[in-house]
Amino acid sequence: MLNFIIDASLRHRFAVIALSAVLAAWGAWSAARLPVDAFPDVTDVMVQVNTVAPGTSPEEMELQVSARIEAAMGGMPGLKLVKSMSKYSLSQVTLVFEDGTDVWKARGQVLERLQGVELPGWGGKPEMGPVATGLGEVFHYVVTARGTDPTAARTHQDWILKPRLQSVPGVAEVNSWGGFERQVQVAVDTARLVKHGLTLNDVLEALERSNLNVAGGVARGSGEDLVIRGVGAAATAEDVGGVAVQTVDGLAVRVRDVADVRDGWKLRTGVVTHQGRGEAVLGLGFMLMGENSRDVTARLRARFEEVKAELPAGTGARVLYDRTELVDKVLRTVRTNLSEGALLVVAVLFLFLGNFRAALIVASAIPLSMLFAASAMVQAGIAGTVMSLGAIDFGLIVDSTVIVVENSVRRLDSDTTGRPVREIVADAVREVRAPTLFGELIIMIVYVPVLALHGVEGKLFRPMALTLIFALAGSMLFSLTLMPALASLLLRRGRAHAEPWIVRTLRRAYAPVVRFAVEHRALVLGAALLTVAGSVPIALRLPTTFVPKFDEGTLVVSAVRFPGVGAEESARFSTRVERLLLDRFPPEIRDVWTRSGTPEVATDPMGMEQSDIFVTLRPRGEWTKARTREELVRAVEGVLRPLPGLAFVFSQPIEMRFNEMVAGVRTDVGVKVFADDFEQLRELAGRVAAVLARVPGAEEPQPERLTGQPVLEVRLDPEALSRHGLRAADVLDLVEAAGGRQAGEIRDGQRRFPLAVTLPDSVTATPETFQNLLVPTPAGSRLPLARLARVRRVSGPLVINREWGKRRAIVSVNVKGGDLGGFVREARRRIEAELGAELKSKGARVEFGGQYENLVRAAGTLAWVVPLALLLILVLVGATYGNLPDSLRVFTGVPFAAAGGVLALHVCGLPFSVSAAVGFVALSGVSVLADMVMVSRIRQLAEEGLAVKDAALEAAQQRLRPVLMTALVAGLGFLPMAASTGVGAEVQRPLATVVIGGLFTSTLLTLFVLPTLYVALRGRRPA
Repeated sequence: MLNFIIDASLRHRFAVIALSAVLAAWGAWSAARLPVDAFPDVTDVMVQVNTVAPGTSPEEMELQVSARIEAAMGGMPGLKLVKSMSKYSLSQVTLVFEDGTDVWKARGQVLERLQGVELPGWGGKPEMGPVATGLGEVFHYVVTARGTDPTAARTHQDWILKPRLQSVPGVAEVNSWGGFERQVQVAVDTARLVKHGLTLNDVLEALERSNLNVAGGVARGSGEDLVIRGVGAAATAEDVGGVAVQTVDGLAVRVRDVADVRDGWKLRTGVVTHQGRGEAVLGLGFMLMGENSRDVTARLRARFEEVKAELPAGTGARVLYDRTELVDKVLRTVRTNLSEGALLVVAVLFLFLGNFRAALIVASAIPLSMLFAASAMVQAGIAGTVMSLGAIDFGLIVDSTVIVVENSVRRLDSDTTGRPVREIVADAVREVRAPTLFGELIIMIVYVPVLALHGVEGKLFRPMALTLIFALAGSMLFSLTLMPALASLLLRRGRAHAEPWIVRTLRRAYAPVVRFAVEHRALVLGAALLTVAGSVPIALRLPTTFVPKFDEGTLVVSAVRFPGVGAEESARFSTRVERLLLDRFPPEIRDVWTRSGTPEVATDPMGMEQSDIFVTLRPRGEWTKARTREELVRAVEGVLRPLPGLAFVFSQPIEMRFNEMVAGVRTDVGVKVFADDFEQLRELAGRVAAVLARVPGAEEPQPERLTGQPVLEVRLDPEALSRHGLRAADVLDLVEAAGGRQAGEIRDGQRRFPLAVTLPDSVTATPETFQNLLVPTPAGSRLPLARLARVRRVSGPLVINREWGKRRAIVSVNVKGGDLGGFVREARRRIEAELGAELKSKGARVEFGGQYENLVRAAGTLAWVVPLALLLILVLVGATYGNLPDSLRVFTGVPFAAAGGVLALHVCGLPFSVSAAVGFVALSGVSVLADMVMVSRIRQLAEEGLAVKDAALEAAQQRLRPVLMTALVAGLGFLPMAASTGVGAEVQRPLATVVIGGLFTSTLLTLFVLPTLYVALRGRRPA
């Protein structure tokens, strides 16, 4: 079959070239439409259900809202996790579905279940979060108004910018964070209410019945229909003040007689500051799930620039974070690495082949194979990312073409028969067709088990494996068809193809060394065995991590202060931190902004005591205080640590959201503590943190802060209420009014603002004034609240987290040195030794999450994936040679290459990660190709009658050039990735380092150990 394909390609050379041109054109068309992104989106299919109930405590949100929604969601197909968070005024239930679940189907199921959930009247309406993934937050912009007016800035964001940006195709949500959301407030004076014999409910009812428009149908007459519309909605504060509450003796008691009507703002749940200048409003653009971030962000920016011109004078708006910048930086890194790798490959080809035409033929396989891969990527729905494109090695792609063209050059050099070039090329291609074809098949097949990875690691590495398989498939196709056709047209016999000087020099140096190796077999084989054996203890001591940290060019500093911090204090603190950073790091920091609390849509719910400080960085060439990101983090940490009462965690936008959405924590490791009793949970989390602090490598373990929310508790006295003829609702209505009771809305043109009934600031200013609030009684007297209830300051829960209905606390910790696996093993041992018995007696348990959770799952998969890959290699090699001894000789390249990969990681100080593991899988296939070329030639010469020793030495001489070329083009193709410091290079570096180190040792095996091993096992008998 292979001979038929080769002969047909040579007979119809011009047709093959024309078909190849068509494939290339199709590939170019596909490449222009290939979606690109910085990083694969690895978050699960999730649906969030948010319920807002202003002023409600975390315990009530848990019991009355979160628990009821959780119970309703059980048993849905594909549901793998239900977790909830109950905070002050907010319940968020997150439903995680199996990979492959259609998100729209999942949302439909959730919506159907929500219809049957009965919540208390105060519980609010459950709403699903935006159809976006955890990494869908692609666009940040800041809005400021003249005089730093946060109310005007928020109004412009909500009514000008947000509607226009939300209409951009591919946008799931535009969220607002910070500022003052305008609210028209009716501040009721209880003394005046009593004076007129009214209650709070009288005011509410009057506003609700007076502030509305109605439709009255149609009036027919005189040949026309008139639409009847009744207009009673208030448009101004004056209109609200003129609403009649009651009429006494023909005189109306109006709202303004019992209350002050004013412009105010809704209860604040979030604060944003910017550039050390005080408060601002932040807009967040979320990408619709399945969209391409680069395209959506580009459309958002274009629309933003268009709408910005429509803002009122004095209003500023500026983009702070744009995912396109990161994507472009990553693509620049990938483009640089690929182009540099291609140049190195072409240089090696020209240097070793000594002929521009031959080098050009081999080099043409690079763009053709990549265009073929681009077509397949578009069909498979794979985006171009640092993972799918960044791990492509052009050396691997051209390996088979190198061998085909090199053998054609060698046969043409030595031909004295005068046969046509086409026949000589056909013989040369047939001679190496088996090892090259099976070598490439082996490289392709060893990547197939990578497709078995699932979860986060599968989403990371499957695109890379598929892309390389596509490129290798294209290379294999062209090496059997187009390359022989081009070689027969462009190559010539004779001196034009004389070996270049470097090959002649290497042959002269190689001949005595390989002869020495063959004649001193025990010494050479012993050294090889010691090399492999010596790498084993080094491999066992390598630090382990999930994947290397990806430098996004932006820092996020998560800061936690003492609970109970107000919005104004939070803004003051963050402004101080921003000024400090800008003053200390002007060459490094471009923008800094801080978001505290929770945005309008609770996509990232935090307490007001929690802040995320975003820092965008200038190009690294402008830095003066640090050379690397790690140095800059240490310098920033040194500036912030002295600030009192603070805890800091350093991260990056994508990394933070990735950890938070996938594992529920923002750090490398999260120890989850489960217990039913809240106090026990808090105590156990603190004790686990104390144990972790003593584990080497721990970086300030922080137990999740569960309690400390200052609460002004109003506990009613039933006897006092009955004594004065009051019901609980009579008092609680006034308590609820402290946060505002909704009474409709005010319409200002197309804009609508909520109308709320509240208590005056003089009443709610302090606990002392609040407990003196006068409550009217049916008898007409007024009693202070302290006479009817116990008013006291207590400390309540900040947040209550649950997984599958069980309360959970997390102890977060980052790991110094990168040895994630070693740290967790030691931490698990110490927790079990010190707390195991107590945990068991209290019905509690601990689990390890975060990046470690992904590492364990990946290690479990690789435990059977790697042996399967090795077995596949052995089966294919056995199918090539038909006997076990020769198959095992070729297979010796695998452990020898693995030893080189381990040594390379150790020397470069890199931990073993999933990226490195994939490098070892790839290396196991690459290392076999050169061995197959060498063993195949030894067998051919032995079958022609040469003694085994002479056949081995002659084959070593003949195959020196292709072996060196294949190793050099593969190794040098990865060299730019291993040396790169660009954005995104961190993920590529372990894989490239493993392959380069492994190719070094496997090439030594092929050139020296393999001929020696062949002679040692076969003696002088013919093969």
